[in-house]
Amino acid sequence: MQRFFIIMEHWTTEIRPKTSLLDVDFGELWRYRDLCLLFVKRNIITQYKQTVLGPLWYLVQPVLTTVMYMIVFGGIAKISTDGLPQPLFYLAGICLWQYFADCLNKTSNTFVDNAGIFGKVYFPRLVVPLANVISNLVRFVIQLMLFFVVYAYYLIFTDVHVAPNLYALLLPLLVLILAGLALGFGILFSSMTTKYRDLQMLLSFFVSLWMYATPVIYPLSTISNPTIRLAMQCNPITGIVEFFKYGMLGVGCHEWWMLGYSTAFMVVLLTVGIIVFNKVQRSFMDTV
Repeated sequence: MQRFFIIMEHWTTEIRPKTSLLDVDFGELWRYRDLCLLFVKRNIITQYKQTVLGPLWYLVQPVLTTVMYMIVFGGIAKISTDGLPQPLFYLAGICLWQYFADCLNKTSNTFVDNAGIFGKVYFPRLVVPLANVISNLVRFVIQLMLFFVVYAYYLIFTDVHVAPNLYALLLPLLVLILAGLALGFGILFSSMTTKYRDLQMLLSFFVSLWMYATPVIYPLSTISNPTIRLAMQCNPITGIVEFFKYGMLGVGCHEWWMLGYSTAFMVVLLTVGIIVFNKVQRSFMDTV
């Protein structure tokens, strides 16, 4: 008498080809959250490994940058800070801009820097740029704490009238928009640098110039020309920086359409970036 056994196989992972550009499995990103945390830990540990100061560089860099801005732009160029103490004004802009620039520069090299890992094992490629954005939050929080220390000094020990207002509660939203913009630009550039390596050098140069088109070292109120002012407001980072300065320092342009524009720009950019990233990840190993 023959017996037949039916073996039921339960698959834990199913790998299938994507059918469209919009076929992005965001649930898969959540399932790989442990891997994302490992990448975050790797980024934090390896960045300042075998350095003397270690994580103190998180504080040294903004302090030295602020001092240079005070000497060059505040002392020599005499650029206005809207009546605010120069350390507070410059640190407010440096914290936000440094986070955006670091996220953009690191995520823009996603495919090139991780080609060895991508070619050996499968996992959602978006995990790597997401880990870069999250790991840079650690640096941002430390530099923001430095800003709050300087802020508390002026608030307690000087006669400078600075006080937060209700707009300061928008800080989590501002950081979220800033992270989305950095991620969107980063994955878009990383998709293009797989074929056009010149964009890597162009991006670093472009980011340096972009800072001067953002009210980091000067307030938007000093721009009197309406055409130039409108062009500055079309910069999606401008509204974020100005709202942060107004919320924390009480000085800045806080027109709501600017924040709405930055939010809409971030949503569109992130959507386009994910679509392009999703397309390139299928065949990037042939060109990297």
